[in-house]
Amino acid sequence: MGKPTGFLEFERQSEGYEVIESRLKHYKEFVPHLTDDKAKTQGARCMDCGVPFCNSGCPINNNIPDFNDAVYRGNWCEAIEILHSTNNFPEMTGRICPAPCESACTLGINADPVGIKSLERAIIDKAGENGWVLPQPAKVKTGKKVAVVGAGPAGLAAAQQLARAGHDVTVFEKNDRIGGLLRYGIPDFKLDKRLIDWRAAQMQAEGVKFVTKTMVGKDMPKGVVNDATKVMAPAKLMKDFNAVILSGGSETPRDLPIPGRALIGVHYALEFLIPQNKEVGGGKKNPINAKGKHVVVIGGGDTGSDCVGTSNRHGAASITQFELLPRPPEQENKPLVWPYWPTRMRTSSSHAEGCTRDWSVATKEFIGENGKLTALKCVRLDWKDGKMTEVPGSEFEVKADLVFLAMGFTNPVASMLDAFGVAKDSRGNAVATTEGAGCYATSVSKVFAAGDVRRGQSLVVWAIREGRQCARAVDEFLMGASVLPR
Repeated sequence: MGKPTGFLEFERQSEGYEVIESRLKHYKEFVPHLTDDKAKTQGARCMDCGVPFCNSGCPINNNIPDFNDAVYRGNWCEAIEILHSTNNFPEMTGRICPAPCESACTLGINADPVGIKSLERAIIDKAGENGWVLPQPAKVKTGKKVAVVGAGPAGLAAAQQLARAGHDVTVFEKNDRIGGLLRYGIPDFKLDKRLIDWRAAQMQAEGVKFVTKTMVGKDMPKGVVNDATKVMAPAKLMKDFNAVILSGGSETPRDLPIPGRALIGVHYALEFLIPQNKEVGGGKKNPINAKGKHVVVIGGGDTGSDCVGTSNRHGAASITQFELLPRPPEQENKPLVWPYWPTRMRTSSSHAEGCTRDWSVATKEFIGENGKLTALKCVRLDWKDGKMTEVPGSEFEVKADLVFLAMGFTNPVASMLDAFGVAKDSRGNAVATTEGAGCYATSVSKVFAAGDVRRGQSLVVWAIREGRQCARAVDEFLMGASVLPR
């Protein structure tokens, strides 16, 4: 373990933030990683529990006490080796994962938990700065070919694992650059896109091929961004490859079909965030500009928070965020919920930059003049036994020039699954188990599914887990056995 009495002696070491006034002027990351001394102190707080709940709280089962101890001892090379043994992309999770591992930390029962996420980021950033992250090409090639459809975290994790096992892997992506929502759904101020390019270069050196602007299947539904200039027929993939992995995201946005939905100024969240990321990356200017406008974000999750942060950087006149559910408690009842992920009030860095938040609010109508949005008609909600009712006489209006619908995503692109003939569940996700013989295999021979396309909208860390496990299942399918970790 770290220092046996460290958890008694040291307080949690937190990453700093660039001041709000300064960071609102740019789209760069504004959270520096921990210094070596702070990271060592953080690692010293790990209790090395007899039963490390943090390991099971982490979807990819990171060996957290081990890399905490390595950091405490100053053995950074060992720390990155431990971290990479379970996680292909700690530079991603160390920045954008909500850290369910920290909620499961035993120290968190009656004190601040170990800052596992900040240690993870410190490890990978130091490894990158020192050139310790090198390609790991396979020593022996199998001659087997695998197609991966979708270059998000699930697809990338699967592709890297399979390439290291000796297979020839080609990743197909409908957008102009790889990364999925890592690239275009998450703002640069939360995740610097150079990290995706850095990891992609490693994967290319390991033999992974990337084919962008290529759509596999049929047309995309409204609200799903598609940069494709060519179409690849599923039948051709089935013919040319020994196995196919479907790893697209759950991209179909949840709509709000109420009166006034067609007014100018009402947008899906990604219609705002994706063009902004492309602009920051050197592309065309975002056609949606929030400068001087009254912005309303409907939906209280991470995507809504990203709309808030981006609107603040545009210079919006005001930003209001509505959530359908009741306001959560400021602090969870730890004896009741530990070690599970708690429901409690969470304030993001984007909220801290300026935003009025309101809960138990439903939008009834978009109001406009001359075809343009001017306001929202809303109503208060009363929640009882998990059911909501409108509060009589609670209707009110909110001025709005722009509305961003950030209410989550309902299902993967149905046309792609239909083109392969893959069976779907009641939610429109690809049907595939995650345990036992034939796990991650769909109803169609040699077609596998992993990530949001199988489990529905979820976290990046879950996508990485499924991509890794799917890679092992595909390797077993192709070779009869696998040495890849599960």
